Amino acid sequence: MTDALNRLSEEGVAIWLDDLSRERLNSGNLAELVQEKHVVGVTTNPTIFQKAIAGNGAYNTQLEDLAVRKVTTDEAVRMITTSDVRDAADVLRPVYDASNGRDGRVSIEVDPRLAHETAATVAEAKQLWWLVDRPNVLIKIPATLAGLPAISAVLAKGISVNVTLIFSLERYKAVIDAHLTGLEQAKAAGLDLSQIESVASFFVSRVDTEIDKRLDAVGGEAKELRSKAAVANARLAYQAYEEVYGSVDGSKPASARWQALEAAGAKPQRPLWASTGVKDPSLPDTLYVTELVAPGTVNTMPEATLDATDDHGVVDGDTITPNYADAKAVLDAVAAAGVDYDNVVRVLEEEGVQKFEASWSELLETVTAALQSHSDN
Repeated sequence: MTDALNRLSEEGVAIWLDDLSRERLNSGNLAELVQEKHVVGVTTNPTIFQKAIAGNGAYNTQLEDLAVRKVTTDEAVRMITTSDVRDAADVLRPVYDASNGRDGRVSIEVDPRLAHETAATVAEAKQLWWLVDRPNVLIKIPATLAGLPAISAVLAKGISVNVTLIFSLERYKAVIDAHLTGLEQAKAAGLDLSQIESVASFFVSRVDTEIDKRLDAVGGEAKELRSKAAVANARLAYQAYEEVYGSVDGSKPASARWQALEAAGAKPQRPLWASTGVKDPSLPDTLYVTELVAPGTVNTMPEATLDATDDHGVVDGDTITPNYADAKAVLDAVAAAGVDYDNVVRVLEEEGVQKFEASWSELLETVTAALQSHSDN
């Protein structure tokens, strides 16, 4: 474990890996990252699975069996992905036990084609929870308008949830409300709230990519605001978190609504910084790690970002809570430059869903071809 990663953990940031593959599992690499680089969780998405399965011989035996059984492509994809998530959950089970269920979590996403269908998302989440059959799994549900009531409904059944594809502060506040509603319903049903975990995945780098493109189009002094909006946006999200759940050190009070749930054993929904690999090569490769340090958060990193932080990251205390005023000033300046924040986050959500749908389609095509190949042999 390096000083930077150790320091990050000491500051209250849970380090999760934004990647999973059977090769990583079979080689022992994931276990090594847990042991040596303080990784305490794993996130997946359709893109990660598509890349993992395409051209990787580690899946051949299972694909052969699935081909013999003549299963559908959709069933094959779910058997393959839930198998990887189950095995990763077993690798991380000691972390889960040691952290009293806080970490040691592995996320798997509902079919992105259901992003705008509430009932189907709930049904899929229940199915995934049953298929993986591990207490340390998180079911990923997108924070679309249709996803919000699904989040509440799934939490109400005692299923732990990773809310994904959050870009706007307004939507994040709606996600917090969905979390509280779900826990209130779970409490009314007599469930043990201490067993229900949730994180809210606030996407970072894509915000800079979209806003910087628009700032460049404006030109002039507006370009001085480049690569500042994403960090500012995330910092203000943490401020919104503190307004409801209170500060980790207790110096800022929680809302009365949350206090009632906490008294019943509930745990806060932690903000999770996702999409933390920089897209602009001119930026420091640890930007979305070192500038988003605060207690009670999660940072899920691609391996390249994890390695960069390991190699040369500088972690020097809380970089979020002292900077709320500056963060608001940045977003105000971006708006004053003519960039429409509401339009930016709407475009990002639409593109996010479309990208995951496209990756899912590629995944289906990859598995279809593989099943056909094994059927022919």
